Amino acid sequence: MKRSVRAAGFSVLLFASCICGGCGKDASAVVATEQTFPTENTLLTAEAEEKNDNRIDTGGDERIDDGAAGAEESSEYAESGDMASVENEAAGKEKEETDNIVTITISAAGDVTLGNYLGQDYTRSFVQTYEEQGKAYFFQNVLEYFLDDDMTIVNFEGVLTESEEIQEKDYNMKGEPEYVYILTEGSVEAVSFGNNHRLDYLAQGSRDTVDMFEEAGIAYAYDNITGIYETKGIRIGFVSVNESSQGTAVEKYLREGIAKLRDEDEADLVIACCHWGIEKDYYPEDYQKELGRKCIDWGADLVLGSHPHVLQGIEVYEGRFIVYSLGNFCFGANRNPSDKDTMIFRQTFTFVDGVKQEDREVRVIPCSVSSVPERNDFCPTPAQDEEYTRILGRINQFSEPFGVIFDEDGWYRKD
Repeated sequence: MKRSVRAAGFSVLLFASCICGGCGKDASAVVATEQTFPTENTLLTAEAEEKNDNRIDTGGDERIDDGAAGAEESSEYAESGDMASVENEAAGKEKEETDNIVTITISAAGDVTLGNYLGQDYTRSFVQTYEEQGKAYFFQNVLEYFLDDDMTIVNFEGVLTESEEIQEKDYNMKGEPEYVYILTEGSVEAVSFGNNHRLDYLAQGSRDTVDMFEEAGIAYAYDNITGIYETKGIRIGFVSVNESSQGTAVEKYLREGIAKLRDEDEADLVIACCHWGIEKDYYPEDYQKELGRKCIDWGADLVLGSHPHVLQGIEVYEGRFIVYSLGNFCFGANRNPSDKDTMIFRQTFTFVDGVKQEDREVRVIPCSVSSVPERNDFCPTPAQDEEYTRILGRINQFSEPFGVIFDEDGWYRKD
């Protein structure tokens, strides 16, 4: 898949390209990351001279429990020239009609940490697993879903750097720069990067990570820097903020970022990614609900939440979905989380003559963060049989306060 990456507001234009197989992704998707507006850095004055296109904020601590261990085509030919002419004319009309309709499926998953935290044992760690299994291992069990969509987005927590300078905190999470190709191998096109681990290795760690996203052709966003991914002629814009550390200050990023994506960047779809809430709480706190609804009011088509490390419910507000927490996904910083339940959230948007329709084609796919129950092997896997039913039941339980329910196949029930 060809992609190009650019940082708007600057004279440098960077191009990166990669080829991605599969049936769902557009063969000419375009990635861009844009700085949306100038802002003062009120949270990390020591980094005030950070390079112009990166605003730096401080991240909060995060407690982590570490345990023991193509479609086939055919055509028919008429026997006479007249018949061929009629069939060709009909086919042309059909193509003209279908060309006016475009569907875009977005898959969203939770926290992805490609690496270890500082001081973590090597045995059964993410690093050991990578060295033994290689980059294709980690997303192999969910690849069918990530290939069969138009954009996959995850929350990227931690950094990809060789820097050793750290922010003083309980958990500093990083991986090798080459780990970025785990994402491309897994058909991940976009990452939210606004979270409380972006600065674990200070400004250098953040810069190194952004450089790798750009090299790999992955769209990213954090704070006042927004991302755009284009596929099938549809521009998907997204903004990403770290409410868990910055509180209500993120409202400026969200409101102005959404407005710029709409008005200046002409995004056809806008996603707001919010790192928020209380860790290990299964229900959103009041401000999560308030902020999520504000994002919709400001013009977002979809709100995706992260940070609690467990699943939370899904709300439909003004006809649009707020996913309060997607939980962990491919999470290298915890070798044995007590709650391994997770999901893939998928929504299909339909455009007719370039206008988004107000449909609600949404499905959740219950998963586990691991392919084995006794520990985390960092290989997210769709749930089966009783486990599928159990996890889907929990998603419905957490969503019930919002009047949202998913049927036995995971589809949003509209009645």
